[in-house]
Amino acid sequence: MGDNTAKSTSNLFIQGNRMNEKNERQCIYWVLFALMAINLSLTAGCSSKSSSARYSASGSNCYATAVPTTGEGGLAWGDTLNMARQKSLDNCMRYAGQSGGTPSTCQVVLAKCKN
Repeated sequence: MGDNTAKSTSNLFIQGNRMNEKNERQCIYWVLFALMAINLSLTAGCSSKSSSARYSASGSNCYATAVPTTGEGGLAWGDTLNMARQKSLDNCMRYAGQSGGTPSTCQVVLAKCKN
């Protein structure tokens, strides 16, 4: 009879450990769920801000893009159209030279002012 008592105590101990493991897993899942809910609510709060406030250019109203025949080109902003064109050409020459392109072939392909 003592042998059966030892087996039943052992089974109770194993079942008790399984219950503890199950409770621990459930607790972990609830904690992870709560963290994801907090993260989602913070993200949703930030997304309600207007996009124009985040991406507004301060001061410069005009932009230009210059590209070489090979290599990387350049984009630049400026207060005037001519200033944006010149900055774009300068950037194009620098980036084309760094990327192994041909800086002498840089040309402005787009130049606009907002509004």
